[in-house]
Amino acid sequence: MPVTWLVLILLALAAAGYVLGRGRALHAAGGDSRGLHSLPSYYGAHVGLMALVPAMGVLALWLIAQPLVVDNRVSSALPDSAIPESATRGLVMSDVRRVADGLDLAVSEGVMTAREAREVRTDTTDVRDLLGEVGVALGSDVSPAILDAAQRYRAMTRTATTLMSALVLIVAAGGFAVALARTRPDFRARNVVESGVRGLLILAASIAILTTIGIVLSLIFNTLEFFQLYPAWDFFFGTTWSPSFGGGSELGIIPLLWGTFYISIIALLVAVPIGLFSAVYLSEYASRPVRSVAKPLLEVLAGIPTIVYGLFALLTVGPMLVTVFGDEGLGIMQAGTAVMTAGLVMGIMLIPFVSSLSDDIINAVPQAMRDGSYGLGATKSETVRQVVLPAALPGIVGAILLAASRAIGETMIVVLGAGAAARLSLNPFDAMTTVTAKIVSQLTGDADFASPEALVAFALGMTLFVITLGLNVFALYIVRKYREQYE
Repeated sequence: MPVTWLVLILLALAAAGYVLGRGRALHAAGGDSRGLHSLPSYYGAHVGLMALVPAMGVLALWLIAQPLVVDNRVSSALPDSAIPESATRGLVMSDVRRVADGLDLAVSEGVMTAREAREVRTDTTDVRDLLGEVGVALGSDVSPAILDAAQRYRAMTRTATTLMSALVLIVAAGGFAVALARTRPDFRARNVVESGVRGLLILAASIAILTTIGIVLSLIFNTLEFFQLYPAWDFFFGTTWSPSFGGGSELGIIPLLWGTFYISIIALLVAVPIGLFSAVYLSEYASRPVRSVAKPLLEVLAGIPTIVYGLFALLTVGPMLVTVFGDEGLGIMQAGTAVMTAGLVMGIMLIPFVSSLSDDIINAVPQAMRDGSYGLGATKSETVRQVVLPAALPGIVGAILLAASRAIGETMIVVLGAGAAARLSLNPFDAMTTVTAKIVSQLTGDADFASPEALVAFALGMTLFVITLGLNVFALYIVRKYREQYE
């Protein structure tokens, strides 16, 4: 049974449980809710939650575990002779999954029957051409071993899905029946429901925390594996970035960090003054009609996809800068892809981050502080400079550091606007690249994840993580220091 249908069945069962639980509670109390320990809605919610939550938990755990178990069993059954010397077991398993998915798609589109899909063999059917009819592209011919593994993968997946559907429905029906049997006037439904909701809230918070821990651990383990293959000293202090999947790579991070910080600094030099000045104007000087129009228009910039900013940098800002600083102008810019191009466009993208957050922070400054300044004879500009901005400084610093973190992690604007050259240069009109752009390039394609050229992406990601963590710690220090001063 498809997962979508299963979820819809669970939702329908929960809704029916709510109606039946509420009605059963009222019926047990003779139609008078005053004879119940809790409100009737709590009894209905108890039945609905018991039917839905345990079953959804089983479904989620099964969906996580099933691919891992099936992949492991199919991969262990693959003979070593089925794995070419130029490939790994993981790449062969990717072909197995593509063939299995292609056969399923061929059955769903009527190209073949389910029986034909189970019995197809390479000696009777060209599997590659067959899958091409349904839009599944394969890089090579399908060997008998891969086809057998794909058939085994399909069979195990189908069996596991059937077992999952049965188990989920049994758990849902069991929870429904138990909760309905417990629905009595003296049952403390409110306490149970509120405890269950609190548990769900704790689970949601735990998932967020565990996801963060999982991301960090995955970076750490792959980074340690990379440093077992490549010297850490050469990575952190090398000044040359020249990856080569054939061997002999030079993977120094210094040029990438320089490009990242150079572009981010230019972006902040554009975004911070404009964003902060616009926030001061909107919060202190603009009339209500002007503010109601200007602020939404300014925040529209935050909703524009970064790929659009990248195209704007490539097609508009770059050529415009070449016209001014290129051979026809000052002669110091060779092409439109440069640090200045990416920095200017990224700065435009960051303006709403600085402006909107700073505006909210400035508006949060108590009006009594402004009135006290005016009472002492200060002008409006003096009040803004000497009272409002110092009081809002912790939040403004946080907004700037948020914009800095956003700039450090940007990718598409850099790829399209700054180029791909890893170099150390002070000229802002030279093409450079950043850490994030190289993470994408190193993980693009059929890279062997056992090679340092692919694992270096995790070391780059770990380095960025440490840098942004340091920015957050510094922001916390600034906020605490000035909050004590102005509170």
